[in-house]
Amino acid sequence: MTQPLIHETAIIDTSARIAADVEIGPYTVIGANVELGAGTKLESHVVIKGPTSIGRNNHIFQFSSIGEACQDMKYNGEPTRLEIGDHNVIREGCTLHRGTVQDAGVTLIGNHNLLMANVHVAHDCVLGDYVIVANNVALAGHVKVGDYAILGGFTAVHQFCHIGPHCMTGAGSVVLKDIPAFVMANGNSVSPHGMNTEGLKRRGFSEASIKILRQAYKIVYRQGLSLDTAIDHLQEMSVDGDELSVLIASLKNTSRGIIR
Repeated sequence: MTQPLIHETAIIDTSARIAADVEIGPYTVIGANVELGAGTKLESHVVIKGPTSIGRNNHIFQFSSIGEACQDMKYNGEPTRLEIGDHNVIREGCTLHRGTVQDAGVTLIGNHNLLMANVHVAHDCVLGDYVIVANNVALAGHVKVGDYAILGGFTAVHQFCHIGPHCMTGAGSVVLKDIPAFVMANGNSVSPHGMNTEGLKRRGFSEASIKILRQAYKIVYRQGLSLDTAIDHLQEMSVDGDELSVLIASLKNTSRGIIR
C-alpha cells in the first residue's frame, strides 16, 4: 500500500484521515476532523482545521489557512464544516472559513477551481466548478459563485450576493448586487458591460447561442423594462435547458437585486 509522503516537521492530529499519495510539506498543521483525499498535495506552512473534507488531487500552496472558524460575530463554536471537491488549486495565503448555523452550516468549494494568491472565501460561500478567482479577491459571507465565473483581481463581493455562471468581473470591482449569468461587470460599484462573449466562445458556445444571449442582454438592459417584464420576454424566447433558461434562473433567484 502506498504511504502518504509526510515531512517530519508536519503536525497531524490523530483523528485526521489521510488517503494514499497525499503529500504534506514542512511545518504544515493538520487538525482534528480533517479528511484529505488521494493525490492531494500540501506545500509548507499550510494550516487546516476541521471539520473539513478535501477531495482528490487538490494542490494547496504555502501559508494558506483552510477550515478556520469564521469571523461572523454570531459564531459560537458550533461544529460547522468546509467541504472542498477535487482538482482544485489554492495558491499562497488563501483563507477559507467554515460555515455557520445561520445558513446551511457548510462552506462549499466545487471542482477544478483556481483560487489565486490571498483569496478570502468567507463562511457559507458556495463556489461551483471551473471558477477562477484572481489575486486578493474577497468574498463575504453567504456569497454564491456559479460555474466558470471569473473574478478579477481585488474584486470585493458583498455578503449574500450571487455571481451567475460564466460571469466575469474586472479588476478592482465592488459587487453590491447580483450579477446575472453570462454578464461582464466592472466598476465601484459594478455596472454591466455586455455579455461575456469571448469567454463563451472559448468554452464552445455556438454563434447562435451567443446571438440569442446578446438579444437577451438588450432586453434586460437596453429597453427600459422592469425586471419582471424582461423575464417574461425571455421566457417566451426560451426552451427547456437552453442558455436562456440559465439566465432566467439567475434573474429569478436574485437575493439582492441585479446590477443594472
